[in-house]
Amino acid sequence: MNERLHSVLAQRGIPPESLAEVCEVDPKTVGRWLGGRVPHPRHRFRVAQHLRVEETFLWPAPQPSPDRTGSGTGSGTGSGTGSGLDTELVSTYPNRASVPRDTWLSLLQGARDQIGVLVFSGTFFAQSNPSVAKMLAERASAGVRVRLCFGDSTGQAVATRGREEGIGGDTLAAKIRASLTYYRPLLSEAGCEVRLHDTTLYTSMFRYDDVLLANPHIWGQPASANPVLHLKRPEATDWFDNYAQSFEAVWAGARPWTPSQEGTTTHG
Repeated sequence: MNERLHSVLAQRGIPPESLAEVCEVDPKTVGRWLGGRVPHPRHRFRVAQHLRVEETFLWPAPQPSPDRTGSGTGSGTGSGTGSGLDTELVSTYPNRASVPRDTWLSLLQGARDQIGVLVFSGTFFAQSNPSVAKMLAERASAGVRVRLCFGDSTGQAVATRGREEGIGGDTLAAKIRASLTYYRPLLSEAGCEVRLHDTTLYTSMFRYDDVLLANPHIWGQPASANPVLHLKRPEATDWFDNYAQSFEAVWAGARPWTPSQEGTTTHG
């Protein structure tokens, strides 16, 4: 059974008959897809486009044979079985700009339980989608818990990160303050929280229910220039839960964002 296809259809409220009509196939054919049969490439493309998800999420690439598993260093899709891991690696991207905009939008719009964002400035998150605050508010009104955690512009972690990137702490602090202006309307929304952290951030994270985009940081480079791992939570505890737990730890130590009390402290 293709549980992913079942899940996405259920989340979108799309009956199999409607998908059959879009793909111009018999409903029985869609039934076979749901049962595990892999469609023709043109149908896979059409289904993924219609459901606003990645084709490789619905139909991951076949895994290497056991004798070759883990022997390579490829960056394709699939699960991390080479190390005995149960976490499923849906996709990898060489940098954040390589993640399709439709992926960001579909994950946000499809969230049903929680959305969690952990970044320093996260400037791209709003600039690439000017309606992000409105969309987050809509998800919150539908019962989704929305938590956004940005770097504390007056903290030492931001000053250090700015120096390491070669842009200076004041520049990064200014980027954070500019980014936060997009989210001011969320402060009055039930179910939405915005906090500021002062911690060494090794990875930016974007969680949507049981899907997480992890953006590891390489010293001296902006997060946007570093790879992105598209993870989907399995039943076993591994990569996904390790990242999720680190989010919770940073969130617990962060302070609520109160715009009226924010200072303009600069770092030399």
